[in-house]
Amino acid sequence: MVNRSDVEAAAALVQGRVRETPVIAVDGADLGVPGQLSLKLELHQHTGSFKPRGAFNRMLQGALPTAGVIAASGGNHGLAVAYAARSLGVAAEVFVPVTSSPVKVQRLAGLGAQVRQVGQHYAEALAASTQRAGETGALVVHAYDQPEVVAGQGTVGRELERQVDGIDTVLVAVGGGGLVSGIASWFDGSVRVVAVEPEQIPTLHSALKAGRPVDIEVGGIATDSLGARRIGEIAFDTARRTGVVSVLVRDEDLVRARRLLWSELRVAAELGGAAALAALVGGAYVPQAGERVAVIVCGGNTDPSDLGPAAPH
Repeated sequence: MVNRSDVEAAAALVQGRVRETPVIAVDGADLGVPGQLSLKLELHQHTGSFKPRGAFNRMLQGALPTAGVIAASGGNHGLAVAYAARSLGVAAEVFVPVTSSPVKVQRLAGLGAQVRQVGQHYAEALAASTQRAGETGALVVHAYDQPEVVAGQGTVGRELERQVDGIDTVLVAVGGGGLVSGIASWFDGSVRVVAVEPEQIPTLHSALKAGRPVDIEVGGIATDSLGARRIGEIAFDTARRTGVVSVLVRDEDLVRARRLLWSELRVAAELGGAAALAALVGGAYVPQAGERVAVIVCGGNTDPSDLGPAAPH
């Protein structure tokens, strides 16, 4: 279990290694949704997503092995591990699916990581990385299911609480669940945390329905960032303990939310990064009158060339 004290400890450890990302206040009417919103722009974090928070917290726990670190990723976690490894002066080996965004793969190589593309989905890359770690002795930095990683991601919630007064609800995209479980661990039920998942990747939604983590089929347009086949054990336990609820969004809502972020705010998010906003845009989550909603825009590793005019709203 990860708790507030773990997140506090992570915040102290990663201080100076990660950025405090900005929050912007937005009139929901500008985006065709009700109410006033606070958008936390984690896409302005090092490497373009929230992931360095967890990567640094995991890697700063003690001396690192001479073999360095190893990770499996859809792209964003790998970038964070590669960045942290370079900052700390150790080698990084990152396994990604062949379906990963070319933008992310190119950036991984640019950060000095040894990149290995294996399989169609994250689960296959994870299996290959696990086998490789057993051979080399490298430190495994899991994308979402290690306490240190989750506590590091929880610093997003800690930071948000200090930036915005009186939040009622936080909307968070979910793949494997590291970010949502970190944020939920920080707030510990004092704030409503809503997990937002694509309809074709309902990892947490399916687990909550089944009463345990289960494997799902992975599809749709956001697999490169939200493509975990199974929710993490930590995320599942935290969601049940703190009352996290899950809502599902359509691929067309992801596209629309991403385009709205660009056309109205000049925020260039990736599809997974726009997922939390998509819950409002598509009506999967409808705030009550006066509800103070924070939206985590969690990633921006995207090719901006396809950002066209927003859909009518």
